[in-house]
Amino acid sequence: MSLKATIKLALLRARYAAIGAAIGAALGGLFGRSPASTGGATGALLGAVVAEKRHSAGGWLDQVRPADETDDAADETASVVDRVKQKKQGLSTAD
Repeated sequence: MSLKATIKLALLRARYAAIGAAIGAALGGLFGRSPASTGGATGALLGAVVAEKRHSAGGWLDQVRPADETDDAADETASVVDRVKQKKQGLSTAD
């Protein structure tokens, strides 16, 4: 992971943690000072977890997606299309 990507991830986690802390503190503040503090800490933790999960899911999706179309992938796709057409012709009653 490059330095730029590392910094970007850290800033993303910090942003989500700050938003989570603000929401948690606001909700906890409806009940008192101590619940506001607890809500802020819990919200920050949840925000950081959401940011991490969002990042890891994006990395997983990049691994699943093909990087580029190769001849093998194009041939496989054509083969599937041909099989579907043949099956459709076999199911057709009007010849």
